[in-house]
Amino acid sequence: MSTSGAMTWKVGPLAEASGLTVRTLHHWDTIGLLSPSRRTSGGHREYTGEDAARLYQVLALRSLGLGLETIAVCLDTGVDPDRLLRDHLADVEASLAALGTLRERLLKLRDGLTTGALMDALEAMGAAGTERERVLRRHLDEDQLGVLAARGAELGPGVRYLLEIEWPELYRRAEVLRAEGAEPGDPRVRKIVARMDELGALFGGGATSGGVRAAWREDPAAMSGDADAPADEWRALADFLDRARAALGGGEES
Repeated sequence: MSTSGAMTWKVGPLAEASGLTVRTLHHWDTIGLLSPSRRTSGGHREYTGEDAARLYQVLALRSLGLGLETIAVCLDTGVDPDRLLRDHLADVEASLAALGTLRERLLKLRDGLTTGALMDALEAMGAAGTERERVLRRHLDEDQLGVLAARGAELGPGVRYLLEIEWPELYRRAEVLRAEGAEPGDPRVRKIVARMDELGALFGGGATSGGVRAAWREDPAAMSGDADAPADEWRALADFLDRARAALGGGEES
């Protein structure tokens, strides 16, 4: 307990309360994911209430299968964990609804319906793909799509967060700054662009990254997941990000 009355924890009690090990908390401190932010008059480090809140955010995001590096990016760039969880839940519920529709079609097939019904069921199992995937296919060749698929397999469960949540969120944050009148060289804009570059390199860089950029220009509604996304404003944002990249001295935009 601190002199101000605010609750604090040493590493052992916090580890016990959270179901982690002391070794795990020490590791997270070392990599900068979660560090005790208070130091007592005797020089001992303690976790504050804000540190404990961050710990439970980390645990919530880790339960989605995200890696520690991705979790750190999510928290440090200000992506709302509650929104991340809501989006993930919405996707799960949408998947369950789609599976329910598919189940009904398969039950009808089992009862001997026509070949036309079989084709409908096959399409429902994924032949049509998502709108975002269809847009990407207009700008990426089979080799580039193969690179994206291979990188996605290597990255594991966190790939969905990177492609469907963090990437669109970076564009949204950049648009807020642009609308507020920020200059392309603003440090906040440059930070966003730098993260976009990291994602572009992560998924192959070069022509692959350029194809993704072209897809955003063509159909921002599909790429952002926002059906009301105004195409003209998003294209203006793409130009804004190009100027921000020029201020950084070159590179690939994601």
